[in-house]
Amino acid sequence: MADIIQLLPDAIANQIAAGEVIQRPASVVKELLENAVDAGATEIKLIIKEAGKSLIQVIDNGCGMSETDARMSFERHATSKIRGAEDLFAIKTMGFRGEAMASIAAVAQVEMRTRPHDQELGNRLVIEASEVKTQEACQCVAGTSLAVKNLFYNVPARRNFLKSNAAEMRHVVEEFQRIALANPELFFSLHHNNNQIFHLSPGNLRQRVVAVFGQGTNKKLVPVEEDTDVLKLHGFVGKPEFSKKTRGEQYFFVNDRFIKSGYLNHAVMTAYEDLLPKDQYPLYIIFIDIDPGRIDINVHPTKQEIKFDDERLVYNYLKVSIRHALGQFSITPSMDFDQETAFSKPNIPHSFNPETPRTETRPSGASAGLGNSGSSWRSGDSFDKPRTQDWQKLYEGLDQFTPSEDEQMQQEPLTLQSKATSEDKDDSGFNNQQRAPYQLHATYIISPIKSGFLLIDQQAAHERILYEKYLRMMENRSSLTQKALFPHTLQLSTLDTELLREILEQINHLGFDIQEFGGNTFVVHGVPADAAGQSDEQNMVETLLSQYKSNLDLRLDVGENLARSMARSAATKRGQGLSVSEMESLIDQLFACDVPYKSPAGRHCFITIELDELDKRFGG
Repeated sequence: MADIIQLLPDAIANQIAAGEVIQRPASVVKELLENAVDAGATEIKLIIKEAGKSLIQVIDNGCGMSETDARMSFERHATSKIRGAEDLFAIKTMGFRGEAMASIAAVAQVEMRTRPHDQELGNRLVIEASEVKTQEACQCVAGTSLAVKNLFYNVPARRNFLKSNAAEMRHVVEEFQRIALANPELFFSLHHNNNQIFHLSPGNLRQRVVAVFGQGTNKKLVPVEEDTDVLKLHGFVGKPEFSKKTRGEQYFFVNDRFIKSGYLNHAVMTAYEDLLPKDQYPLYIIFIDIDPGRIDINVHPTKQEIKFDDERLVYNYLKVSIRHALGQFSITPSMDFDQETAFSKPNIPHSFNPETPRTETRPSGASAGLGNSGSSWRSGDSFDKPRTQDWQKLYEGLDQFTPSEDEQMQQEPLTLQSKATSEDKDDSGFNNQQRAPYQLHATYIISPIKSGFLLIDQQAAHERILYEKYLRMMENRSSLTQKALFPHTLQLSTLDTELLREILEQINHLGFDIQEFGGNTFVVHGVPADAAGQSDEQNMVETLLSQYKSNLDLRLDVGENLARSMARSAATKRGQGLSVSEMESLIDQLFACDVPYKSPAGRHCFITIELDELDKRFGG
């Protein structure tokens, strides 16, 4: 049998490696910026065209490379960062694997100009698909300029999988921000299609954070500082009231290297326990300085996943440090047992006997369920008592409870259903009173039908209604605007400013009246008429932009994305109580939609429960 195993040519091996290292233009940006930082540069410029699809260029004033080093830098596993296996456990540079440059050159057209500071002439190197086309002496400034053109030009399948320019540019900016935040002492700039997006002067960490995320960020920051024998923590966390419903401003850096860690994120969220509403995410930018021997960063080609030798210890230090920081700035709840009502003793008469059934009448409007904090836990109760006794006490005094008018309205359909007689029913046996909907856990709407009932997700249903409404408004340009008596000024981050400029015309078709004022400032002269009750225009626009950015990976056009984002932002949320008339209106509007079955995100708007199915569940 003939031999069939052979070594792959270098060009093919590099393309295979590029599949792991270079996934999109942002991957190239990450590798080139990290190389510039490792080269000792103090000024780094990033130039992008068409979101990196046609050009990614990084210019730095680092140490530069000799003729031989310039050529060797494009060979696989060629690196200046490590020499032996022991160096893997003492890595302090960003790169070390020696794969990035070879992978980039395998899937793009690359031009490098580089010159060491002690030489008069530099070197120009042109490579296409791993093949060296030109290598010659040239005149250039000290440092390195590396231009990557037509990414994936020779791998059309990979190029076709790239997202829209807006989506790819968002990933590019994310990588740029991570490197810029990790190195506040360096100058960074970012240009996209000849427009300057960022101009970040050297400074301290707080100045860099404000420069990246906008002037309004400064008031949100709470400093975190902890120095132990094992590690050092420093950085900032956001105040709870400035948390957002979308992720995006959460950063961990270990030895100045950005990492992703769900485990450490859980530590942060635990530190915010009882301070944040559900599904809210705080800002945090945390730096962890630790002995390189205590971590392993050689886990993944992107180097964004690392392993700690004692992950639980890091978890606890992080959680305690953030709680301490929030406590120092009087953000955590008070622990004064004499003043905190949650811990104070209930006002119980001296003659009260725990064994005696409760006969006192609750105030009108009090909760009859378990949601009334402290109503079922009393001083003197023992957890050793029979369970049935405690269970029975939950229902004592309900016959004396007098509901408020609103609660009577919500309970009325149930009462009428139970007392309905055959005289009230129509010919079909389904009386009009039974058709009234009612709410379950302020999240779902139950609407009886002849064959059973509909269980409607109120948020998903409202999102579908608003989504189709906003699509029609943009198509017909028929939106209504509520003009503001006093215009409101918006201060946005640099990234949000560029995004809002791109979609400002379409946003104004939704009923907004927003005009650019200059810099990162906009003026809101009006908002959609159905959103006029919301007084915080800043939060309204920021939430809309956050939702828009989260949809960028979905290959949607601008109008559809905006309609989705606006519907998600303005829809009735889970936990919001609705009156009977509001529920009936929502149901009518839902079934008037073109597609009432699914929300824009693909979630079911309602499900049908048949009586036969219920009968089977009860063993019938």
